[in-house]
Amino acid sequence: MTRYHKTPDGNVPFTAEEEIARDAEEQAWVDKAPERELEAILNKRKESYPPATDYLDAIVKGDQAQIDKYVSDCLAVKDKYPK
Repeated sequence: MTRYHKTPDGNVPFTAEEEIARDAEEQAWVDKAPERELEAILNKRKESYPPATDYLDAIVKGDQAQIDKYVSDCLAVKDKYPK
């Protein structure tokens, strides 16, 4: 499929070198899809985790139930957004 540059004078077809370069760019995009998917999952996890201050507060208070709840909440996020 021929690609074109849009110019004020009309469409100008890509040169063979531009076609090759564009094909390489598109393949690089496809090759990085797993990385983008993993990054999206990690971002969703980051947004969903409970605040670390909850865990620190539980440690300072020595509240094992609160610690267990924090860990449970984190594991639930990992289950919701698996890698």
